[in-house]
Amino acid sequence: MAHHPSPQDYRFDYFNVTFPAEYVAHVEINRPDKLNAFFEQMWLNLSTIFRKLSFDPHVRAILLTGAGDRAFTAGLDVKAASQGTLSQPTTSSPDPARTATTLRRHILDFQSCITSVEKCEKPVIAILHGISYGLAIDLSLAADIRLSTTTTRFSVKEVDIGLAADIGTLSRLPHAVGNASWVKDVCLTARVFDSEEALRVGFVSEVFNDKNAAVAAGLEKARLIASKSPVAIVGTKELLNYSRDRPVQDGLSYTAVWNAAMVQTKDVKDAMLSGLQRRKPTFEKL
Repeated sequence: MAHHPSPQDYRFDYFNVTFPAEYVAHVEINRPDKLNAFFEQMWLNLSTIFRKLSFDPHVRAILLTGAGDRAFTAGLDVKAASQGTLSQPTTSSPDPARTATTLRRHILDFQSCITSVEKCEKPVIAILHGISYGLAIDLSLAADIRLSTTTTRFSVKEVDIGLAADIGTLSRLPHAVGNASWVKDVCLTARVFDSEEALRVGFVSEVFNDKNAAVAAGLEKARLIASKSPVAIVGTKELLNYSRDRPVQDGLSYTAVWNAAMVQTKDVKDAMLSGLQRRKPTFEKL
């Protein structure tokens, strides 16, 4: 049996981090009384958690959910934001360029916190349930696999609070969904859509009856991923994300260089032999 990381290493306000199965971490956004809405400390904590999990040799797959049944996350805590960055000039200078520079730094910082989910070496499975608005879309698009429930409600909410979404949705959603008209529809109208529609366009890959069923299926998927060679899994996530953003030839070249090193792993022999011998392989930590 694998040693689990110590939960004490993952004590962060507004998040529960547990280890429900061998090599699987479960990150739960934990602010259910506020529909798991985010304020600054939360996105900074999220980033720290995913950077730690990325390098944790006891973790090979990650589940991401929201506490309670009402929401995965309702997005940015608008009240907190209106008292902070969005409300007043962030410098004492009246000069627009200086104010813009401060805001730009802030936005880039926020973007990079959400990108830490995408940059995490380990695959992340997001379970979208209940209210999944605004930041929920940014965050789940940085994950690798999205599952939802029959009662999930989605919205790219930002135009309703007077701004263009700036934390990732407008850059990632067109890559995740092959329908540009639909992407512009939901981003320009901020209308609420359901799981049936999300599944039809490919935003989520599976829909379950309720949160419990979705979490159970996500955990089963995470277990399956965690049973594979971690060298193979880390490489597959890296190469898919690299290739998504570049021409095919660039992806092929990078893959050739990557695997020139990575196919030299003992894992290949172990995986092949276990297949021939019909036994479950075990792989060294990475």
